Amino acid sequence: MALISDIKKDLKQAMLDKNDLVRDTIRMFLSEVQRFEIDNKEEVDDAKALQIINKMIKQRNDSISQFRDGGRDDLADKEEQEVQILSKYKPQQLSEEEVKSKVQEAIQGTGASSMQDIGKVMGMLKTSLAGSADMGMVSKIVKEELS
Repeated sequence: MALISDIKKDLKQAMLDKNDLVRDTIRMFLSEVQRFEIDNKEEVDDAKALQIINKMIKQRNDSISQFRDGGRDDLADKEEQEVQILSKYKPQQLSEEEVKSKVQEAIQGTGASSMQDIGKVMGMLKTSLAGSADMGMVSKIVKEELS
């Protein structure tokens, strides 16, 4: 719960600084946390909070491409700023080389030898790399290694 308490402190600071974008972005996040807690009847820990942050970032990245295609650069810029604010709370992301070495370890650990074993490898990696790597990139690397 340290992550959420840090975010709440940042919310207070944003309100004192009269930084509307940071304030509103953090409020959207806290709203998502509250909705998750009500829907699932469980308290959000740091891991779940990171999942919510990743989901919000993914949504904003989708919106950015749609706004750019629609010629609404002003809205795309706002979404990019929100992504930067939310990304501040994510752990340090692994580089592609670090992910490749983790993938190779997982392949050896599971004894995977073909594309049919992709589920085993991804299952193992999903828990160990959650929040610290883009799972799309991980999936791509796993497919390259197994093919």
